[in-house]
Amino acid sequence: MRVMENRTWLVNDNASLQALETADVEEPQQTYRLYRFLTELEDILSGVKEDPKRLVAIAPLVRKLLISSYWLQMEYKEPDPKTGWGVHFLYREFQFPLTIQMVSWSPGTASTVHNHATWGLVAMLGGQEKNRIWRRVPTQENPHKIKLVDEIVLSPGDIITFTPGAIHQVEPYGDEPTISFNLYGVTDFKNRYVFNINDNTAKLF
Repeated sequence: MRVMENRTWLVNDNASLQALETADVEEPQQTYRLYRFLTELEDILSGVKEDPKRLVAIAPLVRKLLISSYWLQMEYKEPDPKTGWGVHFLYREFQFPLTIQMVSWSPGTASTVHNHATWGLVAMLGGQEKNRIWRRVPTQENPHKIKLVDEIVLSPGDIITFTPGAIHQVEPYGDEPTISFNLYGVTDFKNRYVFNINDNTAKLF
């Protein structure tokens, strides 16, 4: 299992985990407002078409936003006692190609094994989160078969990014709830799956 230390990583469709070289970020002298972040993000999305290159460009903006706008760290919902997780939407707009969420998880819970069918970025703010990375290994009998190929632990300050076909599962690591800033593009719901590792099946999310 790998432990990440304030770094930025990419998981691609092949389940390859690689460190991303991104620009250094210093705390801005003036507050970096959410509206400025959204404007600069829109410029990247319109000008950069390849997902890995987009994520390299987006990650420093996310770091800049999180170290400048401390109010964001309080904009989350406590995990629901029944489901073990909570989602608070910071931003979503009809026909605008992104969604921003604050996501929390209770210790002892875990997500499904899933992909997002869009590019995504997760920046850790609180607690530690284990990410299990899965790869498709289809056979004629089991076209949705996957296997576990890596595990990494995220700590506050770490960022992990995903291409649309990347498959993962998340759970808190340790006894503290996790809090993360999650950013996603437009989901292709015809290709977003939840995977059942026990019987090698998958269903649409």
